[in-house]
Amino acid sequence: MNSGAPLKLFAGSASRSLAEKIAAAYEQELGTLQIQRFADGEILPKYEESIRGAHVCLIQSTQAPAENLLELLLLIDAARRASAAEITAVIPYYGYARQDRKEEGRVSIGAKLIATLLESAGASRVVTMDLHAGQIQGFFNIPLDNLEASVVHIPYIQSLKLDPLVIVSPDAGGAPRARKYARYLHAELALVDKYRAQANAVHSMRLIGDVRGKHALIVDDLVDTAGTLVKAAELLQQEGALSIRACVTHPVLSGPAYERIANSPIEELIVTDTLPLRQAHPKIRVLSVAPIFAQALRSIHQHESVSALFYP
Repeated sequence: MNSGAPLKLFAGSASRSLAEKIAAAYEQELGTLQIQRFADGEILPKYEESIRGAHVCLIQSTQAPAENLLELLLLIDAARRASAAEITAVIPYYGYARQDRKEEGRVSIGAKLIATLLESAGASRVVTMDLHAGQIQGFFNIPLDNLEASVVHIPYIQSLKLDPLVIVSPDAGGAPRARKYARYLHAELALVDKYRAQANAVHSMRLIGDVRGKHALIVDDLVDTAGTLVKAAELLQQEGALSIRACVTHPVLSGPAYERIANSPIEELIVTDTLPLRQAHPKIRVLSVAPIFAQALRSIHQHESVSALFYP
């Protein structure tokens, strides 16, 4: 049964392109809003149509700069004050997810703070994809749906017909994700054991498993500066991998990432459109997750199960 409230989709500034694809997959036009700015840079969002009693879905990734997050919070607050019946924050890439715990003293747990801010602003539900750490779901007191890019990744990898194939996790934390890919692709599993001296800097790596004479596929949730990814690829090359590809959900790709990938042994970097690319690159293939988000929103609005969108 439909909830009775009309569903309306709106795009934040950071995810306009993906929001248009989601709206097209949902077979609905995006709602109209204005993001005004004062002379000093302050953000003032305004809905240009009535949303009273509506189920409002706000599509906005929260990557840097922090204004993307602030814009989403202001959009949620404006929707609440405009008497929206439900407010779903659709956050394809959940920024600050790497700050999910305290590994040293006197630091914040940013992922928890963001969860608190979203709830306080008035969000009644969050829909995201491939959270960096699963425990972030427990930071929320409202429903959260963590969709999986494997739904688009696995069919594409199958179409490449790579045999023999080995799935590689770039760290211990990503092992459950890599194991799932390996199970569905009927592939072997390997693990890169790494030691970080500091954030975005890997001190040493060693391979656990066998990649010699096999096509290697590195699986991870995001790629930032690509330092870890490229070092892992070089290690796999040294260990005798036939070919090396990487399959990543969120293409953050900051700093020297593009140059590093261009000069690396990685033949193909498979990503999704949860974040817009800064530039096109011949090694980067983008798979759209818009249909997954559209179906998830349809299921949520009609009070149907979202779990059917996942691999069991």
